[in-house]
Amino acid sequence: MFFDILTLFPEMFVGPFSESILARAREEELIEINTINIRDYTYDKHHITDDTPYGGGAGMVLKPEPIYRAWQNINDKRQRDVTTILMSPQGKQLDQKMVKDLSLEEGLIIICGRYEGVDDRVRDLVVDEEISIGDYVLTGGELPAMVLVDAVARMKKGVLGDENSSIKDSFFNGLLEHPHYTRPREFAGLKVPDVLLNGNHGLIDLWRKKKSLQRTWLRRPDLLAKKRLTAAEEKLLEEIKAEIKGGQDD
Repeated sequence: MFFDILTLFPEMFVGPFSESILARAREEELIEINTINIRDYTYDKHHITDDTPYGGGAGMVLKPEPIYRAWQNINDKRQRDVTTILMSPQGKQLDQKMVKDLSLEEGLIIICGRYEGVDDRVRDLVVDEEISIGDYVLTGGELPAMVLVDAVARMKKGVLGDENSSIKDSFFNGLLEHPHYTRPREFAGLKVPDVLLNGNHGLIDLWRKKKSLQRTWLRRPDLLAKKRLTAAEEKLLEEIKAEIKGGQDD
């Protein structure tokens, strides 16, 4: 899968994409990440990419021509229609379902906004989807683009090494993930739960499912409201609620 990222600051991506899992995935050619400097597609010798907004107002707006020329150049090279995403606080909020859907694409073009945003004609001409990583505003779309690439790339086969890792992630099945423990068996007076030490994988799976439901109910009840629980999950959830209520009554 390829990611073509249009940005004013390509150097920002060097560190995050040159370390750890993504670096190995690039070396093994499981993913391809390219940064395209929007300044290279300006018309003037000063490489101006922004201008004051018509109608007045604070800040600067990214001009449409450089972005459009950069986007057009990518499409001509790829010789195919590629889904184009604009990272924007006005977009749909990124979630795991969106990540899974995007991971099925052959590649993505990602436009990183800056300043007060981009000329709206960029949206009209080239953007297929606007995506936000949360209800807050950053200095630009570069950090959100890194988040998007990381989330999508790790869904691709071979990137994580263990194919089950992404399947068991929080949010993948609409629930938060269960607790994790490793050596030592006791640390700072806290012990690993006995159920994880007995080798009974049926009981371990049941414990993990129950803890996953419990964490989701306590921390993110909004996720449970969206998820259709199985009869077994419903029963476990009722047990959890009864246990917690019983503990409060004590």
